[in-house]
Amino acid sequence: MTAPAARVVADLPFVAAHRHDDRVAWRHRRDGAWHDVTFTEVAEEVLELASGLVHLGVRPGDRVCVLGRTSTEWLAVELAVLAAGGVVVPIYPSSAPEECAWIIADSGAVLLVAEDHAQRAKVDSVRDRVPDLRDVLVVEDGGLAELRSRGRTSPLPGELDDRRAAVRPDDPTLVIYTSGTTGPPKGCVLTSRNWLTMCRLTEELSYTLPEDVVYLFLPLAHVFAQIVALSALHTGSTLAFFGGDTAEVVPELAQVRPTFLPSVPRIFEKIYSVATAGVPEDQLRQAVRVGLAVRELQAAGQPLPPDLAAAFERVDPVFARVRAVFGGRLRQALSGAAPISVEVLEFFTAAGVPVLEGYGMSESTGVGTVNTLAHHRLGSVGTYGMAGLELRIADDGEILMRGPHVFAGYWNNPAATAEVLTDGWLRTGDLGEVDEDGFVTITGRKKDIIITAGGKNIAPANVENQLRQSRWVSHAVVYGDTKPYLVALLTLDEDEIVPWARDRGLPTDLPTLARTPEVRALLQGVVDEANSHFSTASQVKRFTVLDRDLSQDEGELTPTLKVKRTVVHTAHGPRYEGLYA
Repeated sequence: MTAPAARVVADLPFVAAHRHDDRVAWRHRRDGAWHDVTFTEVAEEVLELASGLVHLGVRPGDRVCVLGRTSTEWLAVELAVLAAGGVVVPIYPSSAPEECAWIIADSGAVLLVAEDHAQRAKVDSVRDRVPDLRDVLVVEDGGLAELRSRGRTSPLPGELDDRRAAVRPDDPTLVIYTSGTTGPPKGCVLTSRNWLTMCRLTEELSYTLPEDVVYLFLPLAHVFAQIVALSALHTGSTLAFFGGDTAEVVPELAQVRPTFLPSVPRIFEKIYSVATAGVPEDQLRQAVRVGLAVRELQAAGQPLPPDLAAAFERVDPVFARVRAVFGGRLRQALSGAAPISVEVLEFFTAAGVPVLEGYGMSESTGVGTVNTLAHHRLGSVGTYGMAGLELRIADDGEILMRGPHVFAGYWNNPAATAEVLTDGWLRTGDLGEVDEDGFVTITGRKKDIIITAGGKNIAPANVENQLRQSRWVSHAVVYGDTKPYLVALLTLDEDEIVPWARDRGLPTDLPTLARTPEVRALLQGVVDEANSHFSTASQVKRFTVLDRDLSQDEGELTPTLKVKRTVVHTAHGPRYEGLYA
């Protein structure tokens, strides 16, 4: 008998258990080994935890915060809260105590599940500012085990069935707080209709297939990771959770051997830097041209001309090493949350590791446009129109979206909601263009446009993206509003610059390196190369090198590593202004 489709997100684990039974749902690393959890076992765990939550006093509609790194426990708690009729409020593990206090208080959360004592300590330090918070459970202390045990010994299947049946498709499921590049975070209210639209979309576009192994290291506090996690349940894919240490992501990729990898640009950029180190630029360009020609013919099912096949055989050893980094069987990867350069995308495509770009925001449940293996254009963020997703460009160039993916509004903030929703259309704040084939290109942020003293309108993200292609540069933040020319603040990539400095007998600490003539000369070459891609008005004329990288602790980066441009400009204003002296 065919299993009924999920009506609301809370149904997902139970529908998945019926459909996929003893197939592997989750794979996680513990004590140096990988362990499997079946779909049936996931449903059992969720049911027991949900019963435990009801016994603990969680009522329908109650908000429950989850604070910790991506893990099976994190996702099990989320699904259990939903099964108990509650609403999940994720918090990034990197959030400061003040940020935690704001989210807990603004959402009115009654319960918080913390990964460990370090995360609990953040909450304890601001407990007087979160009056609605009744309980804190710590996973490290066995809090979930106790909850599950109580739910197992005193199950409440009838109560849980009634609670799920009472949930409506347009009720809140998750309240995801935006990263807050400006001002305090706002809670995006996302519904079952939003999430199930995404699940159907990923299935329709073959992003996740039943036989897929998906490696997940993205934070579950971010909408991108949530799409992946819920869609894997929907389609029956195996979700492999990273071990908790981002430094181990690349080694774990080789162990898990995923077929699908959702990621942020930085991972691909780092692998690109390592793979192309020492390869002369002209040879690299030729290798990529050959690889792209081969992939195009292969996609069309056409034979390779002998001369092209021979040329590819000569360059493929470099590409083979890249494929091995990802485990050797990656079907496709998806890059989101920030822009990635066309050159990097072309390299991976040539290598046989197609990295596709998509576009969305928390307010659109993470999706607005998407590239697919069958229909993509490198440099664009894809097309729209699937599953009722609408998009148009306003007269001022702003991208507007409408459809079942658009959020219900900001939690407890009707004024902010009214600013971004007009007749169902979401004002994204992003500027874009649509070509004759329906492919969308992001050209900048409405509020990020620099207008120079000469009246030139410049999107700084394009220039910054070009600068960050260098293996030596970690971050680049361009400045120049009302100024005669553009300048930039650069930070060094410690993993790359320190070995380079050591080989040359230079100091290896970043503060000293940032001041050395050798590093200045190296970065001048990076700036000169980047400038060659732009008109005079968009070129960086001078730059300064920070003696450290940008950081979340200093408030300069969001948890998804987006640059808080205003914060950087303010904090380092004297450095920027000094470049005009």
